Amino acid sequence: MNKLNELKIWNKAIDLTVDVYKATASFPSDERFRLTSQSRRAAVSIPSNIAEGAGRNSFKEFNNFLGIANGSSYELQTQLVIANKLEMLDIELLNPLLMQIDELQKMTYGFQQMLEKKINNKKM
Repeated sequence: MNKLNELKIWNKAIDLTVDVYKATASFPSDERFRLTSQSRRAAVSIPSNIAEGAGRNSFKEFNNFLGIANGSSYELQTQLVIANKLEMLDIELLNPLLMQIDELQKMTYGFQQMLEKKINNKKM
C-alpha cells in the first residue's frame, strides 16, 4: 500500500524506538525483564504496527493497525512516566521522549482521520 521509508509517521516511530532503547539502557539490571523490556516492546510495537497496517490491502485495516500503534504509544508513555517516578529515568530524558510520543500521537490521529475519509468516500 505504501513505501515504508516514505511514511513520515513510520520514520518518526523508528526514531522514537531508537531513543527509547538508548534511554532504557541505563535502567537497573534487575529491571531488564520488567520495565526495560516492557518499554522496549511497546516502543517497537509502534513502528511495527504502522508497517503491518501499511502492508495491508485496505484503508480500514491500515486504520485499525494505526489504532493499535497509538495504543502502544500510550502504553509507552505510561511506562516512561513510571520509570521517572521510580527515579530510573531523569526528567531531562523523559521530556523529549514525551514530546516525541505526543507528536506521534497527533500524527497517528491525523492519519486515521484521513483514512476514515477515504473509507467513507468508498462507501458512497
